[in-house]
Amino acid sequence: MGLVDALGREHRPFNGTPRIICLVPSLTELICDLGLADALVGRTGFCVHPKERLRSVQKIGGTKDVNIDAARALTPTHLIADIDENRREQVEAMMAFVPHVVVVHPRIVEDNLSLYALLGGIFRRIASAEKLRDEFQLAHAALTKVAKNYPREAVLYPIWREPWMTVRRDTYIASMLKAAGWDTLPVEALARYPEFTWDASWMASIDRILLPSEPFTFTEKHVAEVGALSNKPVQRIDGEMVSWYGSRAILGLRYLAELRAHE
Repeated sequence: MGLVDALGREHRPFNGTPRIICLVPSLTELICDLGLADALVGRTGFCVHPKERLRSVQKIGGTKDVNIDAARALTPTHLIADIDENRREQVEAMMAFVPHVVVVHPRIVEDNLSLYALLGGIFRRIASAEKLRDEFQLAHAALTKVAKNYPREAVLYPIWREPWMTVRRDTYIASMLKAAGWDTLPVEALARYPEFTWDASWMASIDRILLPSEPFTFTEKHVAEVGALSNKPVQRIDGEMVSWYGSRAILGLRYLAELRAHE
């Protein structure tokens, strides 16, 4: 099987010494876990894991406001970007001076397997990628086993406040929650992360509301607010464990299994 990214472009294993700019926090972590921390020359300010290894890696802006001139000055061989996380026009601008641009777009939990294979293959880290694959499969099987012990629930997963926003079912977040036995509701909207109102007709069928720690930082104050708005059970949850794919997905699956096992 070829090394094909989300844009359908085929990549070859790289023979030289890579100089990688990564615009995706979870993939920056994955690059490090593949043993490529020394190859990272640029990252966003949101690329924070692993903290100690990234201290010496230059920040070049945010996921949606990259400093193009700073990126060019780093003379990267590779750029790693995501369709949801990054702005298309900025990635296209960087294509003019980055020889190899790898674009990903995980939609379901199982997409992590092809992600490991893609980056492991491009950067010749096959053994490390296979180790992550094996750990992922064990964690996924364990979560599936735990989730079968509990009835499936309909959940609302807000990702923003003012305006209130949630996730559609065709998102990676929704797939992670589904693996834990939590089904997001079928919000009819063109946007993959649509706005919603608390008086929507489908609110009556919600069993619980999960408030993540990111991208909006929901606190205990918001638990009380949402409880009053919805009259439903409200639970805070670690947003990184649900929304970060790559190597963090393995920790995320274990985290969700632990949450459900202690209900």
